[in-house]
Amino acid sequence: MPPIRALIFDFDGLIVDTESVGYQTWKELYEQHGHALAVETYAQAIGTEFNDLYDPRRDLDALVGESLPWAELEVARIERERELRTTLRTLPGVIDRLTEARELGITCAVASSSPLSWVGTWIEQLELGDHFHHLTTVDDTGKVKPDPSLFLHAAARMGVLPQEVLVFEDSLNGLRAAVSAEMRCIVVPGPMTQHLDFEGALQRVGSLADVSLQHLIQ
Repeated sequence: MPPIRALIFDFDGLIVDTESVGYQTWKELYEQHGHALAVETYAQAIGTEFNDLYDPRRDLDALVGESLPWAELEVARIERERELRTTLRTLPGVIDRLTEARELGITCAVASSSPLSWVGTWIEQLELGDHFHHLTTVDDTGKVKPDPSLFLHAAARMGVLPQEVLVFEDSLNGLRAAVSAEMRCIVVPGPMTQHLDFEGALQRVGSLADVSLQHLIQ
């Protein structure tokens, strides 16, 4: 197997737990309309975007039996999400692994299904920009995970082969994208994804603090 020359980090749920914040706002919205939203149901959207298979807006409309005023509801939900985001910090082990990668001469990038306006703002806020060669987002490929294009684009930008990349992910859609891109993937499940089966991952760990790049490259 080729040596590891580059790392690709997912963003939401891997670097910062924005996924739990998003779920909390949707859970509260469902409760306001007399319904529960299970983590297992919402997890279908983790690592990708709302689509024909799952959209919490469509599902809530079906539950209440009418089309809700989503323009108004989304304004309030996003404001609540903005409030909750102020409590978020970089997840355990992220900075340690980025620092270790720099010491080992391993290039790092982000590949996210979110837009650059979202990812870039967070990376700047967390002061992580110097650690990454670049940020690949849905703006670059027009496709989201589990499509492999985000990972392939990031690898091409770093000048490495897919087989030389190690991906860090928290979602099943992210793992599927990495496997499709023929990249090794370590999964770090978060509160939204820990119930899932990540068959096909190189490893499953509790946090990035449990990973040793030195051990992996040997």
